[in-house]
Amino acid sequence: DEFISSPPRKTVRFGGTLTDILLKYEKGETTDFELLKHQLSDPDIKDAQIINWLHEFRASVVYLTKELDQLVSILLKLPWLRRSQEVVEEYLGFLGNLVSAQTVHLRPCLRMIVSQFVPPRITIREDDVDISDSDDDDENLSENFNTCHRALQTVARYVPSTPQFLMPILVENFPFINKSERTLECYVHNLLRVTVYLPTLRLQILELIIEKLLKLDVSTPQQDIEDAEEVANNSDSEQKSTEEGLFDMEEDEERKGNKVVSSSSERMAHPLAERLDILMTILFSYIKDVCHVDGKLDINRTKDLYRDLVSVFDKLILPTHASCHVQYFMFYICSFKLGLAEAFLDHLWKKLHDPNNPSVIRQTAGSYIGSFLARAKFIPVVTVKACLDLLVNWLHKYIDNQDTGTNAYCDVALHGPFYSTCQAVFYTLIFRHKQLLDGNLRKGLSYLQSLNFERIVMCQLNPLKICIPSVVNLFAAITRKYQLVFCYTIIERNNRQFIPVVRSGTGGDLVQTCTNPLDSFFPFDPYLLKRSKKTIDPFYQFWEELSAEDLENLKKPIKKGTSEDEDDDFLKGETPQNDGVVGIAPNSYESNTRSPVSSIGSPADCYVPHPQ
Repeated sequence: DEFISSPPRKTVRFGGTLTDILLKYEKGETTDFELLKHQLSDPDIKDAQIINWLHEFRASVVYLTKELDQLVSILLKLPWLRRSQEVVEEYLGFLGNLVSAQTVHLRPCLRMIVSQFVPPRITIREDDVDISDSDDDDENLSENFNTCHRALQTVARYVPSTPQFLMPILVENFPFINKSERTLECYVHNLLRVTVYLPTLRLQILELIIEKLLKLDVSTPQQDIEDAEEVANNSDSEQKSTEEGLFDMEEDEERKGNKVVSSSSERMAHPLAERLDILMTILFSYIKDVCHVDGKLDINRTKDLYRDLVSVFDKLILPTHASCHVQYFMFYICSFKLGLAEAFLDHLWKKLHDPNNPSVIRQTAGSYIGSFLARAKFIPVVTVKACLDLLVNWLHKYIDNQDTGTNAYCDVALHGPFYSTCQAVFYTLIFRHKQLLDGNLRKGLSYLQSLNFERIVMCQLNPLKICIPSVVNLFAAITRKYQLVFCYTIIERNNRQFIPVVRSGTGGDLVQTCTNPLDSFFPFDPYLLKRSKKTIDPFYQFWEELSAEDLENLKKPIKKGTSEDEDDDFLKGETPQNDGVVGIAPNSYESNTRSPVSSIGSPADCYVPHPQ
């Protein structure tokens, strides 16, 4: 009874051997050929049938010329990945035979493999309507990906030119940024895996990934991310207050609930920021894995990756204005070894002082130098001093050259790189002045006096007029405190000269003053993405709040002749909490100068009043 009720196995074959069928097709007899295509396309095809067919095809690849690309297309659509190990092995053997005998089918084979780099979509239809369309979170997904990479390695072994044909396919298959987080995560992860066994493609693959990350980054300005988080936090707190007391959960359910909350609290409220966060986490993990072997830094591998990343930085990051997060891949790799950080600073310095570079690139290089010196905890004071010496000497030479010329007046268009360098120096001093003066006050003051800030500030190019007010005001407060230069006379004169710009709009006239004529930004401002920031935070110099006492201390200049042994409130009253964290924060002033949310960790517009 059991035998009678069970359906027969589909092992029916048509028209003899495969070779016979293909030879008949060449003579114009298509009946058996069409039956063959039909059987291969059967969704219920069994493992045994697939193995039998593949075995015959492996022996007959010589017949699979370009004219039979339709048949090859059907073979490439066979559901081989989610089958038994025997099917997988037979299919990999078939792929190897096919591409080595008929390289004309190389591209379709590569397309088929790359299409498996993302989870398959599961579509549930009801009355011709898709009621569900989601990623198939198959538990065998990682095993399937491993098999795909085996297939790609097999093809590359038989066809040495595989990399040059593969790269355009990787580009065209990259998912759109509005695809699901899981799809993007899997694809980027698999691209980075390709670089391990096809190292000639590493630079191009990194370029492709970082280009896509950059698009995500510039589509999600910092303010949008902060606004989305604020809205989410407000709605969460309202929901909690509503639900409080309604449910009496058991202890184990509470624990389970807490676990869910902690994982969801790591999610970014902004959907594009969430995607960027996941992908940045993958990129950081990749950088760490490539540079470390058995937990130890491999300097040669690290240098090679550094060169590739600097190349991508120059091509994509440096010309892009106001990206917020992607540039941190350079910050992270530089944290591995001081030599890398110094090489990066040297690279930026060459960009800055080379007059053949476009002015906008030179200005951006200046912004990167200032932000990097200020924010990277792993850069010691000796390196900060060396960079300040380099930058300040260049400023003085620039002033020397302008004194005799006809362009010795304040103009961003003419002197953009000069103003950018001034801002980098001021910004570095704001963050690092405590460390520069630490230990030996007299020696530290002597060093700062040797930089001759007075000449820079007082020159006809008037950098205080061009630099961002928040930086200018804090620089003025610190330099007055240590009697390095008195900036307030110039600041007040500049303020009187500010000409408001009247803009007409539908809502009437709007009066604006330009407070950032350089259009500058600080590329290493606080990192907002929740998951990936855990990688950056240990190396990051945060900005600390300013107490009322510190504000008072800022107003009191130190007395001339103070010895390093005497107590100084400003230096010793507030000890840095971690590796010389800066203790001045602009947020403590009047409400109209309070910084936005973004300045947690960043100086904002502020004004330190000076004694009348």
